[in-house]
Amino acid sequence: MKRINAWMTYDLEMQKACLDFAEGYRHFLDVSKTERECIDYFVEEAERQGYRELADLIRSGEALKAGDKVYMVWMNKSIVLFRIGSRPMEEGLNILGAHIDSPRLDVKQNPLYEDTGLAYLDTHYYGGIKKYQYVTLPLAIHGVVVKKTGETVILNVGEDEDDPVFFVSDLLIHLSKDQMQKTAAQVIEGEALDLIVGSKPILITAETRAGVKEEEEAKEDLKGAILKILEMNYGIAEEDFESAELEIVPAGRARDAGFDRSMILGYGQDDRACAYPSFMAQMEADVCERTSCTLLVDKEEIGSVGATGMKSRFFEYALAEVMNLAGQYSELALRRCLANSCMLSSDVSAGFDPSYASVFDKKNVAYLGCGMCFNKYTGARGKSGSNDANAEYIAHLRGIFEEAGVRTQTAELGRVDQGGGGTIAYILARYGMNVIDCGVPVLSMHSPWEASSKADLYETFRGYGAFLKGASLRNI
Repeated sequence: MKRINAWMTYDLEMQKACLDFAEGYRHFLDVSKTERECIDYFVEEAERQGYRELADLIRSGEALKAGDKVYMVWMNKSIVLFRIGSRPMEEGLNILGAHIDSPRLDVKQNPLYEDTGLAYLDTHYYGGIKKYQYVTLPLAIHGVVVKKTGETVILNVGEDEDDPVFFVSDLLIHLSKDQMQKTAAQVIEGEALDLIVGSKPILITAETRAGVKEEEEAKEDLKGAILKILEMNYGIAEEDFESAELEIVPAGRARDAGFDRSMILGYGQDDRACAYPSFMAQMEADVCERTSCTLLVDKEEIGSVGATGMKSRFFEYALAEVMNLAGQYSELALRRCLANSCMLSSDVSAGFDPSYASVFDKKNVAYLGCGMCFNKYTGARGKSGSNDANAEYIAHLRGIFEEAGVRTQTAELGRVDQGGGGTIAYILARYGMNVIDCGVPVLSMHSPWEASSKADLYETFRGYGAFLKGASLRNI
């Protein structure tokens, strides 16, 4: 049961492959800070790899056969990809499932106001965050504004070196006597997480922005000046905020961490540290006996609800369409396909942090650098809300990963009664399929800057690839 650091097992060729994979992942983090940006990245890469959109095949009526690659996007926030296998889909799929949403701040629908010389955007935090971590950071605005005409304006402000950034202020230490007596949950209130976006009640004319020297035009109010800038630069009016989805995320690129550059520090690694290896394993999957499938979904951080969350039935609908195009659909065949499928619920786990050792069980925790991590169960308070995978399924997976030489480890999410968490595993398990949580250990999970090991990322990618090639579980 001794944990072995994966770096110790790598020869020079494996080290290079690991580092190359991490470079691709780091770039992905930089350009995919929202669900929509993730989908844009995945669609572009999938089409480059020969995947075709399911809707186009439905319209044409073209039949699917073994080896074909197909994908479906749902509301620009979730995606499912299939590589058709040689065996009937009724016998089940091999499924990887991860989420692509991450904790952040969301802009409200009536957000812009001014107060005593500062202009603000009002926000509502999304997912489980420590609110005090979001103050005094450089922040960026990512998202879309959809006008009544249907025109979509894409915003990405704060990432380029020449872009302005935004921030949430904090109380200076010299006046913090009362604040310092509060608990961590109370020191920053949710309604105090408003984004400072300006302080100048004048605006620069369009001619000045184009390089012509003109006088700055005075405005009576700061809010009006900000609105004019939004109109000039982006064509956005105040009422357009009603149909906008704007996410406030940490500004800046993901970075190598440590003198040895063994880790990556970046925003959104829960759960993009699993979404990216899942997607890349799907891209590299050969034609196998069982159809391989990768699900990358929205809304996990708020309970997997809504039309783009895993509790929606879009996956089931997509699978029915794929089986129909392959000439294999019936209601009974669909049910059997789901029940006979095997899934890795690809989600991160808590990496052991020696600075907070008291909340972990050292025998049952994931260590950075020791490979892909399995959580037989998650949940809280006596495994409440957990999937709790079958021993037979775990044994089957052990055989797959041992044969492929993948470094693995097992873990629980902290000491009993310390807390807990959940994933999308239990949602797919409702179909009767075998499911287990499996992913990358992460330090500082849900913080603006999370840390992961390059070796764990690479081993997880290798493990996901081996799983997609794996045999069926008809004997379980």
